Amino acid sequence: MIGVLDSYALLAFFERESGYEKVKSLFSSAVENNHNLLMSSVNYGEVYYIVMREYGAEKAREIEAVIKTLPLDIVDVDINLAREAGAIKAHYKLSYADCFSAALAKMKKAEVITGDKEFECLKDVVKVFWI
Repeated sequence: MIGVLDSYALLAFFERESGYEKVKSLFSSAVENNHNLLMSSVNYGEVYYIVMREYGAEKAREIEAVIKTLPLDIVDVDINLAREAGAIKAHYKLSYADCFSAALAKMKKAEVITGDKEFECLKDVVKVFWI
């Protein structure tokens, strides 16, 4: 399975909230199978700003260092990904950042890994792995 982490999933992992064990297991599986999970740079930025806002700049830098050790590839946004995210945003009630997770999953024929109930509206657009 190709998996695209939404910021919700990565934050649940770091904060050991509901879904933590599932995300931890996905990271372990990614290492075992030598196949990294994906995350858009927009969602990475969302994690970064949430951590900075709630815990400060030092904690955000610490989290950034940990992210670099995870089996996770950050995918930069190009015009195609931006266009796909824009198309999703135009048709579905979803936050703009979430549209990038969905767009990346759609383009890569992957599953979005999330616990964010907003993704329920996309059941006919992308597969969702619920944490």
